[in-house]
Amino acid sequence: MGAEMTPDLDINNWFSSLAYDQWVSLPVSGSRPSARYKHAAEIADGKLYITGGSRNGRYLSDIQVLDLRSLTWSKLKLQMEPVSDQLVDNSTLEALPATSGHSLVKWGSRLLLLGGQSKELSDVVTVRSIDPETLNCCIVKTSGKDPIARGGQSVTLVGSKLIMFGGEDSNRRLLNDIHILDLETMTWDVAETSQTPPSPRFDHTAAIHANRYLLIFGGCSHSVCFGDLHILDLHTLEWSQPHIEGDLVTPRAGHAGITINEDWYLVGGGDNRSGVSDTLTLNMSKLVWSVVTSVEERDPLASEGLTICSEIVNGEKFLVAFGGYYGKYNNEVYVLRTKPKDLSRPKIFQSPAAAAAAAAASVTAAYALTSSGERKIDVRKKEDANFQEMEIETSLQEPTVGLNLTTAEKKTLESSLTEIRTQNYMFKNDLAEINNTYEELSKELLSVKCQLEAETSRCVNLEAQISELQNRLESLHSIEDELQVLRNQKSAIERDMEFTTEGTLQKQNSGGVWQWIAGGTRSS
Repeated sequence: MGAEMTPDLDINNWFSSLAYDQWVSLPVSGSRPSARYKHAAEIADGKLYITGGSRNGRYLSDIQVLDLRSLTWSKLKLQMEPVSDQLVDNSTLEALPATSGHSLVKWGSRLLLLGGQSKELSDVVTVRSIDPETLNCCIVKTSGKDPIARGGQSVTLVGSKLIMFGGEDSNRRLLNDIHILDLETMTWDVAETSQTPPSPRFDHTAAIHANRYLLIFGGCSHSVCFGDLHILDLHTLEWSQPHIEGDLVTPRAGHAGITINEDWYLVGGGDNRSGVSDTLTLNMSKLVWSVVTSVEERDPLASEGLTICSEIVNGEKFLVAFGGYYGKYNNEVYVLRTKPKDLSRPKIFQSPAAAAAAAAASVTAAYALTSSGERKIDVRKKEDANFQEMEIETSLQEPTVGLNLTTAEKKTLESSLTEIRTQNYMFKNDLAEINNTYEELSKELLSVKCQLEAETSRCVNLEAQISELQNRLESLHSIEDELQVLRNQKSAIERDMEFTTEGTLQKQNSGGVWQWIAGGTRSS
């Protein structure tokens, strides 16, 4: 189902009436930002900051702020900060040039903006520092091995370091390099990794787990969307591609992600055909995918180029999404109230198949033990929409016998269940690989069809030209035949004229001699 509209929310207490794990549109006030996508967002001191982005092929340069307490929009006007030791000469530079596909990170009391595509002439990644309190902005002077300018990269904060991966440079060259910026010294370095890295890509997402592991998911090349997950161990700098369990996840790019404790939330994105409607979580410790909720197709939350942030309100954690493109540009604000984890008492979560197997085993054990009068088992089921919790209360007369029977059956069931789960996950992975291969082959087939159509059109044009040339050639042969006839006629006329001329001369010459012999004279 789609995100809900909430025109009757209490602005002063909007967070208290929201359901868990459902996206809701906030009734904001003030002048809304222009709709956009591929912007950057960050939350600081209860305010959502939106910077830049793109709309109708035009880059944007504004900074918009939403106060999450009053749900009121406002616009910031930045000014360049005076030159200091850590800054370059800013006197002739814009505070914030029009930028798209950039990253925004909160560091201390400042916001750091880096990367992105813009009309600014720079060969390397520029780092800007924004002070939300003083509204000052500056370009931070960095040293070391500056990464080349790029957009669609991921930037992740780990302690006092920023980890930048991938992106697309100004020449549309795809990247899969790792650059690290030490925020204490403002020094760039290149990470020399080992094993197989992710293929070059942009518009992916990245997350950090346990301050050690960098996770990269999804993104795209110029023709293919990815649905793979890669992990970089920041201690050993080794890449790996782990086995993932849980729900089947489709390829996507242009999605947004945010981490809350061990859960990595992902929302939106597209796959070159349509927007992705599900909101996912990845348990980064167990590497298990789960679908939190879904929206309808062509919903604002099934957008590409949207952003997602997190905020704590009254002790509860909320996701805040803004913008994106889903056939039209969006400027709505959506929130999702995350369901708190129940850690008060452990529960057994089972799939329906596992629950059925466990129930059958419990019934069998109950029958066997009750008939012999040795053990009485009371089985009570509690069912929920997503899991089944089973509690078994026993009164033991001979605990050793009952325990041995239950333990043996439990081990057998667990072994069978493990095999079934393993096969299930293998089938899911195989299906995902087949789907990816099918999509790639379909795209290649479509490309070949387009090329074939172009060549067919070209052949038709060539055949038309050849036919026209043949017609012209036939006309030329006809003209040559007529010309030959005219030439023959001309030759015949010339021969007749020569014959006539010679005969006349002979007559003249002949008459003049006889007249001379006869002594005759011409009369004048």
